[in-house]
Amino acid sequence: MRKLAIGYHASHEQLAPSALLRHVRHAEQAGFAAAMCSDHFHPWSERQGESGFAWAWLGAALEATSLSFGTVCAPGYRYHPAVIAQAAATLAEMYPGRFWLSIGSGEALNEHITGEKWPDHAERTARLEECAEILRALWRGETVTHRGRVVVEGAKLYTRPAAPPLLLGAAISPATAARVGRWADGLITVSQANEQMREVVRRFREGGGEGKPMVLQTKIAYDADEGTALREAHEQWRTNVLPPRLLASLMAPEHFDAAASFVRPEDVAAQVRVSSDVAQHAAWLREDAELGFDTIYVHNVALDQQAFIDAFGARVLPALSR
Repeated sequence: MRKLAIGYHASHEQLAPSALLRHVRHAEQAGFAAAMCSDHFHPWSERQGESGFAWAWLGAALEATSLSFGTVCAPGYRYHPAVIAQAAATLAEMYPGRFWLSIGSGEALNEHITGEKWPDHAERTARLEECAEILRALWRGETVTHRGRVVVEGAKLYTRPAAPPLLLGAAISPATAARVGRWADGLITVSQANEQMREVVRRFREGGGEGKPMVLQTKIAYDADEGTALREAHEQWRTNVLPPRLLASLMAPEHFDAAASFVRPEDVAAQVRVSSDVAQHAAWLREDAELGFDTIYVHNVALDQQAFIDAFGARVLPALSR
């Protein structure tokens, strides 16, 4: 098993940004090696009830800790790629080597707010790759005029970091992972069945990703009481067990709540790692590392983040460093 970094995932959909800032400070003190956050305009569910602005929060979090940070966004809709290029360049200039960016094809939940028609997956993938080229050209200091799926007119970044941020590609399916291998500096994916993750890794490497960093965001539900862990996983995260294509197309939290109304606790437990046993969580993370991931960001969908950070800092992180 290669050297593994375990990071903390800050969920803006579930917790207020002020609380998340306290939690990332706590996570650093407990021994987590890195952090990342979600970037949402709406939460997945009315029960989650939060949706802080990731880019404002990232500046505060980078200043408040010495951790590296990253986020996943979808340029070309809610965010123009030139604006994302400028935001990422500014963070990377202020905090050299500590900020990475991942881009993906997005979800209608966040991106439909501009009123633009939500395109199909093939069109979103093509737009994503176009935006990746624009980001890189701006980070190189070029003056960019581009008229394609997105339009850029005479844009140039005057504040740039000494080295551009790492640009990861987000992929859930093996087919998307293969495309990401061609253009991205690395891969970020989410936890799913081991055989599916193994295929995502294989296709990424074969598609051009061999030797590039691979990042995993894993969903768990930890609480000292297993019943509480399962109940909160069901309350907080049952909307996210829906199929990926449906997750990408629903447009409002209430739509997700309606679609997931028949999801049972055991259905959530089939996709979220629910356990009160920290040794079991350590074993699961070892399995992930054996698939080749360099960094694993742990997202505890249960609500007691302080107890989770304390328990993992005391027993899981030391076990994985041996």
